Amino acid sequence: MGDWYTIGILVGLGAAIGVAATGALRRALAGLVVAAFVSIVIGFAFGQWDEAAGGAVGAVCGAVGSAPLVGGALRRGGTRGGTATLLALASLVGAALAFVPVLGYLEAAAVPLLGLRLRRRAPERHAGLRSLAKD
Repeated sequence: MGDWYTIGILVGLGAAIGVAATGALRRALAGLVVAAFVSIVIGFAFGQWDEAAGGAVGAVCGAVGSAPLVGGALRRGGTRGGTATLLALASLVGAALAFVPVLGYLEAAAVPLLGLRLRRRAPERHAGLRSLAKD
């Protein structure tokens, strides 16, 4: 198919690895570093520098895009294990979709956009039980 196809696979795999790493490590920076390293290693194992660079870009997109979801889930009472499990399952679906031509690129673009949308919709501060208190 061409070099664009293999780069697209690594971009999509990198995004999926970024989502899983951020969910497992619960920190955006730690997830980003681990996902970028793993994606670069996979890129060099199955291709050349361009596949490794595509995997690193995908890992950055996946880690940065999933950070608001992880933070919001944990702030709202989600468990660490449950959040990591759900994001691991979602990343398995993303990894499978990366093998469809062009979807790896779209996946890497969609994850940060969804993360940005979540960040904009999140309330600044939750009133909690104070909203029920009578003055």
